[in-house]
Amino acid sequence: MVSRTDRSPVANWWWTIDRWFLAAFLMLMGLGVVLSFAASPAVAERIGLSSFHFVTRQIIYMLPAVVIMIAVSFLSPRLVRRAALVMLVGALILMVVTLFAGMEVKGSRRWLHIFGVSVQPSEYLKPAFVVICAWLFHEHARQPEIPGNLFAMLLLGLVIALLVAQPDLGQTMLVLGTWGAMFFIAGMPWLWIAVLGALGAGGAFLAYTIFPHVAERIDRFLTGEGDTYQVDMSIEAITRGGWFGRGPGEGTVKRILPDSHTDFVFAVAGEEFGIILCLILLGLFSFVVLRGLSKARREEDDFTRYAVSGLVILFGFQSIINMGVNVRMLPAKGMTLPFISYGGSSLIAMAISMGFVLALTRRKPEKRRPVSYAPPSGREAVAG
Repeated sequence: MVSRTDRSPVANWWWTIDRWFLAAFLMLMGLGVVLSFAASPAVAERIGLSSFHFVTRQIIYMLPAVVIMIAVSFLSPRLVRRAALVMLVGALILMVVTLFAGMEVKGSRRWLHIFGVSVQPSEYLKPAFVVICAWLFHEHARQPEIPGNLFAMLLLGLVIALLVAQPDLGQTMLVLGTWGAMFFIAGMPWLWIAVLGALGAGGAFLAYTIFPHVAERIDRFLTGEGDTYQVDMSIEAITRGGWFGRGPGEGTVKRILPDSHTDFVFAVAGEEFGIILCLILLGLFSFVVLRGLSKARREEDDFTRYAVSGLVILFGFQSIINMGVNVRMLPAKGMTLPFISYGGSSLIAMAISMGFVLALTRRKPEKRRPVSYAPPSGREAVAG
């Protein structure tokens, strides 16, 4: 046990960190490993790999993810900004490289092979983008003559252009929604709300008309016609599991569900462990978002308030999209469930993102007002 009288960096970190946040993140990571054991062996066997291929890789990614998250949580707000800036520049460069040298999968270029490891630069872009936009909003609020909001809009345009060029419209909508929420929190005028809302609606319509796969997914969602195999199997898995599940390893739908270890791991959780575990997962995601927004609301520093709000909103939106697709409340879209789905880039990037949250929500020393000293009057001095 770390003593309160200990003044070492580790002791200071332990007594200032939000341990509820830390416990929630570690619990989600642990559940990710458990659900990898449940969901991935069937997929590995189906494609000719060893049964625990994905489980082993999930654990291999999980260990450095925990270390990275804790290491990032030691940073000061200033170092968080600097780390985010470096990560943003690196991710933007890699996204440009991906357009020309990336692997093409199902018509999209989102992955790069770097030293034998597959990397998805857009995953690392998201938390860095949120932190830098928070800093730009803060600078505009602190010094209105600095066009921070304009720079944030230009950065948003650059990020959206790179995402659409891949194309990755799911991540585009996720980034847009998060940025819009942050801009609203930063005091966006109602005129801007109307203008950006109209632009968003126009962009959605263009995506529907330009990209056939987007129109196909939306039409399938609205009409229920066409290839809805994975979503149908997901609903069947959750229905079969009932409240308490069929038991660990007893699920059968995962054997015929192509993406059961990534996009549809929530369905596997429902079949094998029941709706109870699904509600626990939902509760953990909700806890992170609500606690983050609550702590952000009490922050006096604008940068910290905007950054924490944006990071937990990003976390919440991504969770909602994944779970919404699994229960047929949203059109099908490949989006990982934070800390739960298989994927090295997603896991490491989310660990960095939540490390930023831990760093920015650490308790600050209270500022004490200086006590003024008045010299005693002559009568008081004589009496003394």
